Parts: sequence; C-alpha cells; structure tokens
Amino acid sequence: MGSSSLLDIIGSFIIGGMLILMIINLTGSISKMTYTYGMDMTVQKNMTTLVQMVESDFRKIGYCADPDGFPITAKSILEAGKHNISFLADINFDKTMDTVKYYIGEDEVLDYTSNPDDVPLYRVINNVNPSYFNLGTTQFDFLYYNALGDSMAFPITKDSLKGIFSIRLTVMLQSPAAYDSLYTYAYWRQLRLSSRNLLNR
Repeated sequence: MGSSSLLDIIGSFIIGGMLILMIINLTGSISKMTYTYGMDMTVQKNMTTLVQMVESDFRKIGYCADPDGFPITAKSILEAGKHNISFLADINFDKTMDTVKYYIGEDEVLDYTSNPDDVPLYRVINNVNPSYFNLGTTQFDFLYYNALGDSMAFPITKDSLKGIFSIRLTVMLQSPAAYDSLYTYAYWRQLRLSSRNLLNR
C-alpha cells in the first residue's frame, strides 16, 4: 500500500510537471504571437503611411497649379541618387514650385532602437527644418529609367537628369525590436513610380 501511494505521488509530480511545462510553452507562444502581431501591425501601418506620402509627392514632380509656373518639366528632377532624390513640385497647389527632397540618414541617429539596421528617413520641403521619420526604414533604394525603359547607371550627372522618365523605389521597413532575434518586416516596390509630367515631354 505504501509503495503504491509513493508511485501515485511520483506519478502526480511527473504529470504536474508536464502540465506546468505545457502551460509555460503555451504562455510563451501566446506572448510571441501577441508581440509579433503588434509589431506587424505597426510596421504595416508605417508602410501604408510612407507609401501614401511618397506616391502623392512623386505624382506632382514637375507639376504646378499655374500652367505657366513651370513649363520645363525636363528640369524638374534636381538630384537622383541610390538612396536620395530631389525634385520640384507644387506640393500645396499654391502655384509656387517647392523643392522636395527624400534621403536617408545615418543609423547612429536611431541608436535608441535595438535594430542595428534601421535608419532615419528625411523628407524636406524647401530646405526648411529637416526632420526625420522613424518608421523602421532599413532599405530605401532608387533606380531610374530613361525614355526607352532602360535603367540608368550611377552616378547620374546633372546633364543626364533630364533623361529620367520613370523611377523604381524599393522600401523595406522593420520593427524597432526583435523577438527571438527576428524582426517583423514589410517590403514594397513600385516598379514605375512616375509623374505624368515626366512622361509628357
């Protein structure tokens, strides 16, 4: 009888231990799913915000609410790099041409995040008060195409800027922190991001 009770106790301990391990694993899985889902929602929201802003600005390249305000659309792109672009556009539809610039900064600016690859993204209008977006940007790459649809080689000089007819932009955003060393990410590529004003010339 005594040995039977002892076996029952040992069995109870084993079953109880297994149940505790199962509960711990389940709790860890729920925590991971909750964290990953939350970070995924944040990254997706940031990507939506960025894409809407970029597409809105790029559609206005060379555009002016006053038809006579900027007739030479071939000169609308001022600078075209691998990770930066500067162009003229009437952003506020006030019949005045604005200088719009996108570029990425150094990762040291975001040293308060645990992601070593995220960099600040700058959007500057008329060179006034440059400020950055902390969207978790890890990739912001441009590729430019001429009227024939051929990609243009870097560096793109001032003389060849007028040959840009369309733009490809590749963006990747990641979460500021990882779960088990994995970062949540969102990827977007616009193959032919262009303004009608670039094509109509």
